[in-house]
Amino acid sequence: MDFKYKIVNLAALAALAISISACSKKEETKSESTDTTVATTTQTTGTTGARKEYYEVAPNVKLHVTDLGDGPVVVLIPGYPLSDESWEYQFHDLVKAGYRVVAITMRGFGKSDKPYGSYNYDQFATDIKSVLDQLDVKDATIGGHSMGGAIALHYVAKFNGAHIKKLALFAAAAPCHTKKADYPYPLFTKEQISQWVDLNNTDRPALLAAVGSQFTLNATSVNAGIGGWLYGLEMQSSAYAMEQALISLRDEDLRDDLPKIKVPTLIFNAKQDRIVAFALAEQMNKAIAGSRLVPFEKSGHALFIEEKDKFNTEFIKFLKE
Repeated sequence: MDFKYKIVNLAALAALAISISACSKKEETKSESTDTTVATTTQTTGTTGARKEYYEVAPNVKLHVTDLGDGPVVVLIPGYPLSDESWEYQFHDLVKAGYRVVAITMRGFGKSDKPYGSYNYDQFATDIKSVLDQLDVKDATIGGHSMGGAIALHYVAKFNGAHIKKLALFAAAAPCHTKKADYPYPLFTKEQISQWVDLNNTDRPALLAAVGSQFTLNATSVNAGIGGWLYGLEMQSSAYAMEQALISLRDEDLRDDLPKIKVPTLIFNAKQDRIVAFALAEQMNKAIAGSRLVPFEKSGHALFIEEKDKFNTEFIKFLKE
């Protein structure tokens, strides 16, 4: 009987050992599976993680950035007093063409922070440099509309083309926006822009209406929906930033920057633009070595909307050169 019990006990112990071994292997397999799942999840998150929308360029100052697509980088700077969202009808075509678009809203405008302080071209250019440093982009094209074009021009000159291999100026309010004794090409006098500053401080919607009446080729070249959308973007701006940026627009003179531009440069301007004279584009074309001027016949200052198909086609052609 003892011998039989020993055999039974040994068999039971063997069965228990096999059971424990099987359970152990299951746990190891489960652990390995879990580890693999964690690793896969981590890898997927790293690949598809959302890009930053805000970049801190100074203590308590963050700029809003739209960052879309993959490929060579195109940096876009909006005109006064718009935001990065104003490039909506460029985003689609640029991304489809294989480019990464980085549109930056200047401090004081759109969804960017609105601090008290400087709103001159040096400050704006320094802010752009901070964003591009953080993104660590190389060989980008930078383009700007209206005052944004003047800022893009100043950025390339001030920082010797850091991060940049091409420049695009879209109805750029450059090299200066008001007439000088030795430079008659701008459409406005210093006194006229000073009146805009006063209007900003007493009736900001009236200022936007006054500028808006000259923004397009005519009253019907942009529909009411687009006009309302642009107005909404403009009203996101800080009144203080609008005032200070207008003063910079009135007083800045970038003529000394023009010979410093050593990168391929594209210039767009409408012949009937009532805010930035076509003559200004012609002068920049003469002063920037190797630049190319593309006239627009069917738009005003809002050429990026009024003639968006031509705008996008010509811009992408320049990017591919």
